[in-house]
Amino acid sequence: MSQPECKPQETVGDALARRVEARRGAASGWSEALRELGAVDRAVYETVARTPTAELDGPVRRLSDAANNSRLWLGIAAAIALVGGRRGRRAALEGVISIGVTSAAINLGVKPLAERARPDRAGSEVFPVRHVRMPESTSFPSGHAASAFAFAYGVGRHLPGLAVPIRLLAGGVAYSRVHTGVHYPGDVVAGSILGGGTAAMVAAALDRISDGRYKIRSRSAVADSSSPLQG
Repeated sequence: MSQPECKPQETVGDALARRVEARRGAASGWSEALRELGAVDRAVYETVARTPTAELDGPVRRLSDAANNSRLWLGIAAAIALVGGRRGRRAALEGVISIGVTSAAINLGVKPLAERARPDRAGSEVFPVRHVRMPESTSFPSGHAASAFAFAYGVGRHLPGLAVPIRLLAGGVAYSRVHTGVHYPGDVVAGSILGGGTAAMVAAALDRISDGRYKIRSRSAVADSSSPLQG
């Protein structure tokens, strides 16, 4: 008995191409380019899914699980705050705030708009040893990748010595979501960009708040020094 042919799942490129076609017509060059990007997205996912990596599967799966609910980043933040002094505490606080803002933006704003289904892990023959729990949320963008790069940005700008290693760890978490079959590569790329961008906006807002407090203290100090002595 022949197996029914599986219809390729829609990637972010396909979804964008469909919207471009609705506005500009099927002949739009943009829509064709986006569909090609979608095809590349699927091809990379399939290649990763079917490439045997027995030594990597266990560590990558555990890394992906460690980042659930940002546990990995919260643990690192706690360690930095304990041993990093004042700068470490500021870095940890900004990293955690960046995660919170990014998670809210992704889960409440972007994911409901995208409404894209998760990859067909069984149909793509992802090795069972790689499997983690398939999230119930929509696929685009990757929340794990967004939180990882948001935290890395917030910490890295205050602790330059950690900037490279923590970004490498964030990249590992982002890749793990493809390796375990729960995201397309396009999901994690978009999540990484959105996470870093959101963290940059958080940093700018916190800098303004800090500058405002410094100016208030400076004005207060000047006023105190210029007031006549009593006695």
